[in-house]
Amino acid sequence: MRAPPEKPTRWPPPTYEVRATFRAPLEFVYDWCTDYTPGDAGYEAEEYQRRILKRTTREVVYEDLEDTNDGWFWTRHVVRLHPPNWWHSESVGSHRVYSLDYRLSRLPDGRTQLVLTARRAPYGVGGKNPPKATWEKSVTLAWKKFGRALERDHRKSVRGRGSS
Repeated sequence: MRAPPEKPTRWPPPTYEVRATFRAPLEFVYDWCTDYTPGDAGYEAEEYQRRILKRTTREVVYEDLEDTNDGWFWTRHVVRLHPPNWWHSESVGSHRVYSLDYRLSRLPDGRTQLVLTARRAPYGVGGKNPPKATWEKSVTLAWKKFGRALERDHRKSVRGRGSS
C-alpha cells in the first residue's frame, strides 16, 4: 500500500523590515504611536479616511478607506497593545493581508528606535504586490513624516511642562 502524498508546503510569506529613530523617550513614542485618530492621515499628507471602531486599554480596531485612481482601497486593522514597548496589528483589506509587529527600544540620549516587521500575504484579491524595496521605501517615508510630527509634539509637551 502506498503512503498518501504529502501536502505541498507553501512558501513562507515575504518579510519586510523598516526602522525609524525618534528624538523622544520610549514612553512618549509608544503613547503617540498607539493613539490612533481620524486625523492620522494628515501626518502623511494622505487622503484616507479613518474610523475608530473600538478602543480599550489592550486593543484598537479601526478602518481606513481611500478613494484612489484604481477604486476604493479599504483596510481593517485589529491592533493588540502590549505596553510599554510593542504592539501587533492584523490588517485585512481589499488588496492584501498584513501581519505587523512594532517594537520599540531605548537608544542613548533619550532617543527611541522603532523596528516594524511586516508579513504580507496576497489572497487573491487586489493587485500584484509591489517589490520589497518599493514597499520598504514607501513605509520608511511614511515613518519619517510620522517622526517629524511625533518629535514636534514631544517638543511641545516638554515646553508645556517647563512653563507650569
